[in-house]
Amino acid sequence: MLAPLTVIQARTLTQDETRPETEAVLVGAGRVLATGSREDMRSLAPSAAVIDHRDALLTPGLCDAHTHLVSYGFSLSELSLHGAGSVQEVLSRVAARTATLPAGTWIRGGGFLMTELGLSDYPTAELLDEVSPHHPVLLYSRDLHMAWANSAALRAAGVTLSTADPEGGRIVRPLGTLLETATELLARALPVPSAAEYLAAAKAGADDLAARGYVSTHTMAFEAPDAPRALQALAARGELPLRVWACLPHERLAHARDLGLALNPGGLFQWGGVKFFADGALGSRTAWLHAPGFADGSGTGIALDPPELIRERGREALALGLTPVTHAIGDRANTEVLDVYDELRAEAKARGIRLRIEHTQHLRPEDLPRFEGLTASVQPIHMQADAAMIRTLMPHLQERSYAFRSLQAAGAVLAFGSDAPVAPPSPQANFAAATTRLGDDGQPLAPAEALTAQEVLWAHTRGPAIAAGWDDEGIIRPGARAAFTLWDHLGGEARALVL
Repeated sequence: MLAPLTVIQARTLTQDETRPETEAVLVGAGRVLATGSREDMRSLAPSAAVIDHRDALLTPGLCDAHTHLVSYGFSLSELSLHGAGSVQEVLSRVAARTATLPAGTWIRGGGFLMTELGLSDYPTAELLDEVSPHHPVLLYSRDLHMAWANSAALRAAGVTLSTADPEGGRIVRPLGTLLETATELLARALPVPSAAEYLAAAKAGADDLAARGYVSTHTMAFEAPDAPRALQALAARGELPLRVWACLPHERLAHARDLGLALNPGGLFQWGGVKFFADGALGSRTAWLHAPGFADGSGTGIALDPPELIRERGREALALGLTPVTHAIGDRANTEVLDVYDELRAEAKARGIRLRIEHTQHLRPEDLPRFEGLTASVQPIHMQADAAMIRTLMPHLQERSYAFRSLQAAGAVLAFGSDAPVAPPSPQANFAAATTRLGDDGQPLAPAEALTAQEVLWAHTRGPAIAAGWDDEGIIRPGARAAFTLWDHLGGEARALVL
């Protein structure tokens, strides 16, 4: 029996240069079959079902090019500290959650920024002990590179004043704040979720993205192996509403190679990248900067995976057909990663792989031309909260922070995302941030770096598809995946349409 055919009638932005706008799309068996006028599509398939969306705008389906998908699913039921404007507000939210749980139950949450809490120094355990002496509390900063814990959590993890700083991390004294790899000391003390809980979190995260208009996402590792297993299980059951391009932590690369894991295109779940971390993040003062560093005198950040490791394991990734994907926020981190990538470019090009940097938030002008041919995976929504911090902490870098237009002009492929759960996976916020360049304080940051709404659409659709090697997504043309987003207007309310 032949699969039914459907004509979608809507003003359609295709991202196809040969036919950038059409009135209708003919689809069947999950693929675009033709585009053109309403009359042409009806004459091609006179018995096709018709979906009339002439009151809406149809585009290629949105992709969030940077999530931690299962962690985001878990976060939906955790204590949210987004928008907390003071330490007292954090304590009030913790106290309210504590009142509903038996003593000894862990309270996990996140989403705060030190600057929004009015803190000039790292918070202590003593503050949280005031409202939660009998419940272990673990709160992550919005960037996930810093954790704030109470004494009960520190005791459970065995962290004391005499505990040595782990490599790539720091235990702040007085106790209470842990930076970078030191956060893992606490994470290991948390109760381990069951397979059923991982599955539920994977479904919750994926369903939430789909409800926001996304048809695909790139999930960026930094999660337990149970997380991708849960996504694969959903795909096998036919319950995964998104196409997923997944990254493997570089620490697991050798094991994956021994098991024969390599690029596996096709299906709704695909291994595609290997993830590295060159540095930390701005809000936690761990982004790796060139001198003079942070203007408040807090230093030049923390370097994480050394360049020689990224180079060596990046070559191993390329040999398996996988994309090296490196987190780099500070200007020094970006310089160091670009130095490594210069050594990997020829091999990557020979294998048809596009090297990729995540965040690329703060750059030196002399490094911008080096992004030619690379994927710059950036998150405009972060700029809204970061703008005031950038002006205060690194004023010398503000004109090349979140340098969307300069990266585009340099020949980088822009791929937009949210970094959920670091920020909500809101396409509307990304459109607003990238087109207006306004921070949460209402002040513009480097307005010359603004993009048009059409350019933002490309970076949220075709850019991520190119980054993942998906020739059949982010575009509406014959042979493409029949996965679309419907808008009331570009950058407004959105919903997914997958046929």
